[in-house]
This record gives sequence, structure tokens and C-alpha cells, in this order.
Amino acid sequence: MATDSKLILVGQVAGGFGVKGEVRVTAWTAEPKTLLSYGVLLRADGTPGLTLISGRAEKSAVVGRAREIATKEQADALRGLKLYIPRDKLPEPDEDEFYLTDLVGLEARDPEGLVLGTVKSVQNFGADDILEIAPAAGGPTWFLPFTKEAVPALHIADGWLLAVRPNEIGEREPD
Repeated sequence: MATDSKLILVGQVAGGFGVKGEVRVTAWTAEPKTLLSYGVLLRADGTPGLTLISGRAEKSAVVGRAREIATKEQADALRGLKLYIPRDKLPEPDEDEFYLTDLVGLEARDPEGLVLGTVKSVQNFGADDILEIAPAAGGPTWFLPFTKEAVPALHIADGWLLAVRPNEIGEREPD
């Protein structure tokens, strides 16, 4: 079941739970039980991965039964499997809201309009979100903090964002 839609990471199999074939899935959604409403959760390549048929929230995870799992050993064998849904399964954000995944693929332009690169991914290493930028001229990617100072304007519908590299923030004229 390949999909043309952008895939959104929503969880990861943590392994078996108990001895009766339940599985624990760490949820990266606001409410862990939301995973139960998505139906088939996909692998990174868009093929079916796991279908949760029942479950309960436990901290930041769902513990429950999956159609594909009958034993603890089967659940443990899937440990680490990342689970995705198509972007179009998410509700549309309100006006002036967006999903971080919507930033991927946007052009990063400097204040003069020069294209610096393209947003390759949005990372979070524990503090704040960081945009990984693939340079337009090629070479290694670089990171830009996703703050109002470094990204003062988003033009998602037009496919770009304004990027002020950290060494340039102090050089900007006040607004």
C-alpha cells in the first residue's frame, strides 16, 4: 500500500507487554490513544506495519492488541519499528497554525531573497526544534534554530520561509 502522500511519524514499537501478545507503542501524538483511530500504521516505505485493534493509554504510549501480533515474541521482534500515517489523515490546522512536517521541502531564503537551501528535516535534540537545511549550492547540511529571530516569516503556501543565519541575527536592522 504505497502512498503518494507525505508520511508522518506517529509512533514506534517499544516491544511486547506482558505475556499475552500485547504490544507497547510509544506515541508521538498529543494523545497516545489517537494511534487507535488511524487504522493501519505504515512503515517508512508506505507498506502496512501494524494495525492496533484495541488499547489503553499508558504514559506516552499505547498498550494493546495488534492484528499482526499474537505472541510476546512477535511483539518483541518488531521493537524499534517506526510507524507512520499519511499526512492527509491529520486534521487541517487552524489558521496561523501548521504541522512541523509542512516545513520540510520549503525553500530557506535570506532577507535579500537569495535561496540558501531547502528544509530537509525538522529535528529536536531535547531543547527546541531545529531546521536541517540542505544548501542550494550543495555540500553538507546546516542547522537553523526554529525561533522567531532565525525564522521571522513563514510563507508555507508559497513554498518558502525567511531564514536569518545565527551569525546574522545581531547584524539585522531593528524592525
